[in-house]
Amino acid sequence: MLITQLKSKEAIESLSAGKVFIINCHGCKEVSFPEAEAKELQKELQEAGKVTGIFTTDYICNPDNLKLRLSYYEKEIAAADAVLVFSCGVGVQTVSEFLAPKKVFVACDTIPLPGFQGVTPLEVDCAQCGECYLNITGGICPLTACSKSLVNGQCGGAKAGKCEVDPDMECGWERIYHRLKQVGRLDMLKCPVQIRDYSNDVQIAE
Repeated sequence: MLITQLKSKEAIESLSAGKVFIINCHGCKEVSFPEAEAKELQKELQEAGKVTGIFTTDYICNPDNLKLRLSYYEKEIAAADAVLVFSCGVGVQTVSEFLAPKKVFVACDTIPLPGFQGVTPLEVDCAQCGECYLNITGGICPLTACSKSLVNGQCGGAKAGKCEVDPDMECGWERIYHRLKQVGRLDMLKCPVQIRDYSNDVQIAE
């Protein structure tokens, strides 16, 4: 099971400095999603004139379904400076891959609970770390895209864009670099990743 909670209001407002297109995922009914809180925050952004459109659907981690449904919102997405996604990390990574070079931001953190957590046929995954890094890594998770789960950059073992541990695997941090370059956000590589706040897990466990 997964629990998805909103990032702080201040963090979400900072991501919404310009115009945003909002995507909500309500696909996994066993996932705890802060729907009421998200609606209230989105209403405030709308009233402030910052929202070009809102799209709510099931399972944005299904790329074929996502592509079809988003085709109806091309103008709204084009008018936005960024896309703000309310979902787990898998959904955000799917949207980020599909909409590049549009900036895509995650508005939620995903926290694990014991038990069955579902299966995705996609190559991307969510580590449910409680403090999502996707906003500073271009929508590519360093914990799952890197076999060593490095959060501060590439190791010294990667060669020709391939992972030292798994030669058939692309180096996650090279992917992150190219994605950040594609969306014009290479400056994010100058931002050191803060130590994760593990108390998020403790709060949920209690």
